[in-house]
Amino acid sequence: MTRLGVALMGAALLAACASPVPQPIRNAPAGSPLVGEVRSNVERYIGTRVRWGGTIANVANRESETWLEIVARDLQDNARPSESDRSHGRFIARVEGFLDPAIYSNDRQITVVGSIDGQRTRTIDEYEYEYPVVDVESYYLWEPLHEYGYTRHPYYYSPYFYDPFYDPFFYDPFYWRRPYFY
Repeated sequence: MTRLGVALMGAALLAACASPVPQPIRNAPAGSPLVGEVRSNVERYIGTRVRWGGTIANVANRESETWLEIVARDLQDNARPSESDRSHGRFIARVEGFLDPAIYSNDRQITVVGSIDGQRTRTIDEYEYEYPVVDVESYYLWEPLHEYGYTRHPYYYSPYFYDPFYDPFFYDPFYWRRPYFY
């Protein structure tokens, strides 16, 4: 194989192993503050690029944009929101265009990258809440995690299981000395 062939093979392998997560989501902007920090002083952070993620709590489609109300979660190394009960607050992600609420439904995980564009006051039940607003440049909706329905340990073996190829004397070096053979 020539050097060009090896280079093309390497490029093909790298392309095959590429992550579906967009590049802006994988790389966090430098100095990205947390949601709690921004909520305390929104004016200071206007225009700051952030990478935040969490669980979708509400979807509101407007005339030309969609507002996603997101419960912020810590991000893992791969930028996926963690499955914890800890939250830094809520924020609104403003995305251009229409996002289908059936797909972007409650309890789905999403990670967004964008810049802080101010703050909006909305109510959660009867409580008025100050939401930082993020103008979204890039976002990634994560696939749901698989839930396994094991009621017992995953390596549990049924007592009624019978392996027809199991030989209890296979590891017995004195098998031939037994008074009976099978």
